[in-house]
Amino acid sequence: MAISVGDRIPSATLQHKGPEGVQQVLTDDIFREKKVILVSVTGAFTPGCSAQHLPGFVDKSDDFFSNGIDLIACMAVNDAFVMDAWGQDQNVGDKIMMLADGSASFSRSIGMELDLTERGMGMRSLRFAMVVEDGVVKNIFPDEPGIIENSTAENVLNNL
Repeated sequence: MAISVGDRIPSATLQHKGPEGVQQVLTDDIFREKKVILVSVTGAFTPGCSAQHLPGFVDKSDDFFSNGIDLIACMAVNDAFVMDAWGQDQNVGDKIMMLADGSASFSRSIGMELDLTERGMGMRSLRFAMVVEDGVVKNIFPDEPGIIENSTAENVLNNL
C-alpha cells in the first residue's frame, strides 16, 4: 500500500555522494525537525525528468526556501555516482540534495515502486513529490507513469 498523508516516513538508508565520497544517509536524519520536499523521478538522465521535472525544482528552489522549506531532495533508483553526475549536469549546486535508492528498497517500503522490467529499466520509483514535515507526510503529489503533472515544482509550490 502506498504511503499517504499523515504517515511517517519509514526508517531506511539512502546514498548521497558528497565531498568525502558516497555516504549512507538515514531517512530519519533527512526528515528530522525539517520541512522537506522529496522529489522522486523514474530515472536520472531520462528525457522528462531532465528536461522538465528536476529543472522546475532547481528554478523554483528559492521560492520553496522562502516558503518555509528547509531542504529539497531528489531521489531515483540509480546509484549515488549517477545521481551526483546528473545533479552536476542539471546545475543543482547546493539547492537540491541528490539521493540514490539503488535497490529500490525505500521506494518499495513506501509503496511507490514501479516495475519497468519490460522496458529494460528494472524496478524504479514512481514519479512523485511529497511535502514531509518532521518525518510525517503532509502532502503527496503522485503521477501516473509517463506523466509529469501533479509532481511539478509549480503544482507543489501552489499547494504549500
